[in-house]
Amino acid sequence: MPRPTLRTERLVLVPQTMAAARALLAGEDPGLPLAAGYPHADSLDALRMQVQHGGPDDGGWFVTLAADGRVVGDCGTSGPPDDDGRVEIGYGLAAPFRGQGIGTEAVAALVEHLVGEPGVRVLSASVEVGNEPSRRLLERLGFTLTDGPAGTDRHWHLELNGEGGRR
Repeated sequence: MPRPTLRTERLVLVPQTMAAARALLAGEDPGLPLAAGYPHADSLDALRMQVQHGGPDDGGWFVTLAADGRVVGDCGTSGPPDDDGRVEIGYGLAAPFRGQGIGTEAVAALVEHLVGEPGVRVLSASVEVGNEPSRRLLERLGFTLTDGPAGTDRHWHLELNGEGGRR
């Protein structure tokens, strides 16, 4: 099923397409205006995985500014829920747009969307040790730390109840 466009007060999360992903990887116009600093290396890595392993409806969302449509970041999942209903999320913003609440707003929209998806019971996220802004973002949204430092990442989760809400 195609992903819906998600809207917040300041943002529009536009579903990524294979065509747009391929265009960005080739350094071509994806059909959306790009903000300074986008795409960044992590975005290109995620888009590469989408193109290599995803289907036509796989992928995430471009985080765009509602005011002018510029792409400032992206967010999404690493795939469908596993057998335990767990879905891993990922997100990133171009450096000039960090520290303005845009990441929190985008990830909150993603979480609210996923809460209503069938089979999703737990959301998880991996955060590089030392990435305090990302840690605070997840804490603000109700995620809790599930394990301590293991290599370079720490793991967070948000449990959902059976009625499509948070515990």
